[in-house]
Amino acid sequence: MQEKRSYLPDADRMGVLIASVLLTYALTRIVQSPRLTLTVALPGFYFAFPLTLGTMMTLLAAALAASGMDWLTRSHPSLGKKSNVEHLLLPTLTTFVLGGPLALLPNGSVWWAAFAFSAFVLVCVFLAEYITIDPSAPSYPFARSGLTALSYALFLILATALRLSGARMFLLVPVLFIAAALISLRILHLDGTDRWDFPWAAGIGIVCAQIGAGLHYWPLTAIQFGLAITGPLYALTVLSTSITTENIPLRRAVVSPIIIIALAWVSAIFLN
Repeated sequence: MQEKRSYLPDADRMGVLIASVLLTYALTRIVQSPRLTLTVALPGFYFAFPLTLGTMMTLLAAALAASGMDWLTRSHPSLGKKSNVEHLLLPTLTTFVLGGPLALLPNGSVWWAAFAFSAFVLVCVFLAEYITIDPSAPSYPFARSGLTALSYALFLILATALRLSGARMFLLVPVLFIAAALISLRILHLDGTDRWDFPWAAGIGIVCAQIGAGLHYWPLTAIQFGLAITGPLYALTVLSTSITTENIPLRRAVVSPIIIIALAWVSAIFLN
């Protein structure tokens, strides 16, 4: 029984971490503050970025998730002297991404439903990341699959939220690049070879950012925009795994990614 418990995080630490992040989300609805716009005016260039309490609280929630996950993972008996940085990436990104839709939704039952869903997602992410510290854990394959699926879902949520918020291109492109690069980097690191494939991650991030920039002015709905970018992210990550890990020839390896992109883009077209 004790050995089985060692694969799961301490319940008290998990509760404190989840409560801290959720409290940060809730404060954005309780505390009201004036809107501040940061502006930079140069000859032929005008930069304006709205800064609200929701933006700061979302960043604070992400910081809490990173520090809390560090505190949580250091109690794992199998961590030892190994670095736990890889287990901080996805929880931090998840917390940041979930804060966007919560800030956009109006008060009411819809917001509370999204708040409860966010709590469920955070529990799953923290728990799965803790389990993946030890590849010999019985639930490791399930946790790995869950993190992979959740990573793609998070990117879809992020791209959709950026479209709904009307983010300008100077903000859209770097956010898509960073998110796509980090998500692909984490997924590729879960392939069991313990490798950090930075070139592939950077390349995938650049491609997703370029597609996002190209589609920025197209008359697409938010979900169409999200699907059109998430498809290439998924396809290129599968391509990287097929070539570098499974040693599949390039001609065979590109078949699956092409089908994935085609399905994503066709789905986006018919969602109009």
